[in-house]
Amino acid sequence: MNAPAALAAKYDLRVPRYTSYPTAPHFQTAVDGQIYRTWLSELDPRQPLSLYFHIPFCDSMCWFCGCYTKIVQQYQPILDYLETLHREISLIAQALPGRFTARHLHWGGGSPTMLKAEDWLRLVEALRAAFDIAEDAELAVEVDPRDTTEEYVTALAAAGVNRVSIGVQDFDATVQEAVNRLQPFTTVEQVTTWLRRHGIGRLNLDLMYGLPHQTVARVAAMAEQAVTLAPSRVALFGYAHVPWMKSHQKLIDETALPGVEERLAQYRAAADVLTGHGYRAIGLDHFALPGDPLAEAAAAGRLRRNFQGYTTDEAAVLIGFGASAIGSLPQGYIQNAAPLKAYRTAVAEGTLPTARGIALDAEDRLRRAVIDSLMCALSVDLDAVRRAHGVALDRFAPELERLKPLAADGLLTLAGARVTVTEEGRPFVRLAAAVFDAYLEEGAARHSRAV
Repeated sequence: MNAPAALAAKYDLRVPRYTSYPTAPHFQTAVDGQIYRTWLSELDPRQPLSLYFHIPFCDSMCWFCGCYTKIVQQYQPILDYLETLHREISLIAQALPGRFTARHLHWGGGSPTMLKAEDWLRLVEALRAAFDIAEDAELAVEVDPRDTTEEYVTALAAAGVNRVSIGVQDFDATVQEAVNRLQPFTTVEQVTTWLRRHGIGRLNLDLMYGLPHQTVARVAAMAEQAVTLAPSRVALFGYAHVPWMKSHQKLIDETALPGVEERLAQYRAAADVLTGHGYRAIGLDHFALPGDPLAEAAAAGRLRRNFQGYTTDEAAVLIGFGASAIGSLPQGYIQNAAPLKAYRTAVAEGTLPTARGIALDAEDRLRRAVIDSLMCALSVDLDAVRRAHGVALDRFAPELERLKPLAADGLLTLAGARVTVTEEGRPFVRLAAAVFDAYLEEGAARHSRAV
């Protein structure tokens, strides 16, 4: 087995994060609002679904950000957007063949903390008018601690929110200044205190490695500080530097970015701290305490992955609301228009604001099953998958051959038709998944580094 630094250099490739398959760069404009409406009409009201809401506003730009967001200094654009969002909720409810029950609801951005408390509550009331919300539903919200007030936390609690993801990235002031996100540790600590005071105890922290001026020692210290806040989950994301896609990332000093060997060392340092404090490694980049539902789902083989990352959500339907939001249905994926004007215009005309998507065929479903298993369980039984999908015994012979170099380097093991990613290979799991990606060569330059 090669040394870690050599492995990092050898496999410094650009591959998708596989929050879907096929991945978003391969969505097509041929899948439009009319097709989406047909897909919605074919759903079964007896089956639960999940809802995602994109709030694309921030009051300042974090230079590392890879999300669709708009910087605003006044509240009126947010009010205008919320009016459109309410209309979209009504349009979707009308397109569905009955009243559905939601088991998972997630608000992301941007920053949902840009909403005033009263507007947040009004939005949740609109949802309850359109959908039933299961008694044991998970309502999760991403928060920016810099904009979070206790009044806002009170509104979250009143709406039934029971999980919050706090954007941290790093606690180090030098790193924060380099990415235009100044937020002292005490600010994050105060928000966790407010959340717990108001009964929201399921807390996630989002951390990053690979940022400018981060070192192995600084990332390890970041993880140690995070543990003192006792989150139930930690996401440890590698910074994706793609300035050709996100022009604001050009503001980052590239000479201060760590190299690929350093990135891998940073990941391992943070992972060692977290597992040393009792967190269990989940999939590619998540960590959870043993009693957390995510850890339990992983242990039971029920872990899932969607556009928000790893989840316990087993619903076959995820409906996305808001500009750029992505939805997942049994028939395929859809994405709303990203430009706010296009999104508003479509909804105002009474049409679904679908900009693009992709209809799944049998080959997509086959390969998605393999990739999902690798990303979630770090293992896949190719024989079981091919039997479930009715394909020939030698269907994956070419892919097994292409996996042999990864096996030779100790990143995975091959036992007949079973592929198992090793602990050493965990941060490289996207490379194993990419072997089964029939679309990859069409858009490889659009993706982030494998580690």
